[in-house]
Amino acid sequence: MEQNLNLYHIFVTVARCKNISGAARALYISQPAISKAISRLEQSLNTTLFLRSSRGVKLTEAGEILYRQVENAFLAINQGEQQLKKMQELGMGRLSIGVSSTLCKYVLIPYLRTFARENPHIQISISCQSTYQTVQEMENGTVDIGLIGENDRMDKLAFYPVQEIEDIFVCTGSYLENLKERSGLSAAPNAREIIGASTMMLLDKGNITRQYIDKYLALEGITAAQTLEITSMDLLIEFARIGLGIACVIRSFVQDELEAGKLICLPLPASIPTRRIGFAVPKNAPFSPALRKFTDSVLASV
Repeated sequence: MEQNLNLYHIFVTVARCKNISGAARALYISQPAISKAISRLEQSLNTTLFLRSSRGVKLTEAGEILYRQVENAFLAINQGEQQLKKMQELGMGRLSIGVSSTLCKYVLIPYLRTFARENPHIQISISCQSTYQTVQEMENGTVDIGLIGENDRMDKLAFYPVQEIEDIFVCTGSYLENLKERSGLSAAPNAREIIGASTMMLLDKGNITRQYIDKYLALEGITAAQTLEITSMDLLIEFARIGLGIACVIRSFVQDELEAGKLICLPLPASIPTRRIGFAVPKNAPFSPALRKFTDSVLASV
């Protein structure tokens, strides 16, 4: 095919120049080499492509048909080369990221803000879903990279931790006072007694954070009077703010509320062990230029 491509290149040049000598000058090769190449192409196609005369050459009907198709092919190749050149010059590319809605809002956006400013020509698509769905899509090649919590399905992934997070239980001061009043708790109840009489608000059971918290609660023997399952961390925080119950949230996500006294953190019998979140990519997967730029940007800021 490589040899035929060279013959077609000579054929198109001769057709454009309408003579052998002009094609020879354009291609910087001898006229006999041009004639020989055309003859070889005609033999391979078993047809005559040019009518020769003292004034030059003219395409036959078969030559006209072939020329239109081959010219379009070379134009397409040229356009492809120009697009690649433009892509390289502008740093163009595509990047797909899988992330939960919570981590997208509180963790990913700052990284994206910097990356988008530095790489304005890279198109970014984001799939908001659970950590397990993100892991599955990375394994299937649907997304390039995921922002996930460290979990038990990491064996096929390379993990780049970016921060540690701490899970805590929070509520409003008024909720706690009202709970004491209606439940007959002592003036200074411990966290186990408070949660045992409360409405405990947790993420739904399919969430990796919920599974992590369930293990902690089981280990500490902590149960609540009522459990309310919520689909997102944002709603957990909002429901805690309005006094619907005690919510398990990530400390850094409610730091402002804690400092302002809008929420209070319950002292637990034992602190919930911190866990890591980070970016993950399939092991041994090829890195596109866009993905390489993103991981370099992330690691530079850690």
